[in-house]
Amino acid sequence: MSKLFRFACIASLVISTTATAADNADKPVIKLWPHGLPQDAKPIPAARVASLEARQTVERITYVAEPTVTVYRAPAAKANGCGVVICPGGGYNILAWPKEGLEVAEWFNSIGVTAVVLKYRVPRRDPARPHWEPLQDAQRAIRIFRGNADAWNVDPNRIGILGFSAGGHLAFMAGTHFAEKTYDPVDDADERSARPDFLCPIYAAYLGNDYKDNRAEIGSLVRITKQTPPTFMAVTLDDTFRGVQAGMILAKFKGAGVPAEAHIYANGGHGYGIRPSDNPVSKWHLRLGEWMTARKLTAKPAQ
Repeated sequence: MSKLFRFACIASLVISTTATAADNADKPVIKLWPHGLPQDAKPIPAARVASLEARQTVERITYVAEPTVTVYRAPAAKANGCGVVICPGGGYNILAWPKEGLEVAEWFNSIGVTAVVLKYRVPRRDPARPHWEPLQDAQRAIRIFRGNADAWNVDPNRIGILGFSAGGHLAFMAGTHFAEKTYDPVDDADERSARPDFLCPIYAAYLGNDYKDNRAEIGSLVRITKQTPPTFMAVTLDDTFRGVQAGMILAKFKGAGVPAEAHIYANGGHGYGIRPSDNPVSKWHLRLGEWMTARKLTAKPAQ
């Protein structure tokens, strides 16, 4: 890591004054765009911003103007060198911040994985392609993660992305459009690859054409190729057509020769995070841990 980039990372490290009460004070928050958003960023009218902010709660972030990542470093005794960017869901309109973000980061820490929770831009700026500005944020987050890999004791070749619902769609976009230039380079971080080393789309939404979930189809944005990272999916069959879509995508992974695993549970609906319930789907994250172990993502490097 260059001295210039190390200094830039330290300079951009800030404690967010708008963090929710669920944030822990010892978890640093890094601005993704310390010198301003990409040039094509679309503003939201001030009157609407005031309305959005008035509806914000601890559970739901309703407006993000300044994208950040909240860093959850794995405890030193458990750290295994694996890292993951977590993308909460919320229809590209809100972020289910604790349930699909902070709580999941804490679980990853428990298995030795360092996590960053991505606070990407919501609500939708561009109705025709609601994922675009969040994809800019996701690519930048992956690059910043790699730039901090040494400081955070993470292997830059074992950094993945996980997302829920719209965040699952965002994970797919990050994993299948990583070579697409979505913004002009900002600093040394942008010299690094935006390709995640593994994908974990969880009850991913909007996988059909025109961001539809109500039919058995895979949209043109979901491009599975030989370069797509190994993938773990979890979803339920009673979640509109999302379970069917996961099965169809699994066939595309097979055709591309890319390792993938899909857990399609019978019941459980949508939006459960890792919170316990009587449904077997509530243990999907344990299956993810097993998958990560089998792929040696969580294996500590030999001393």
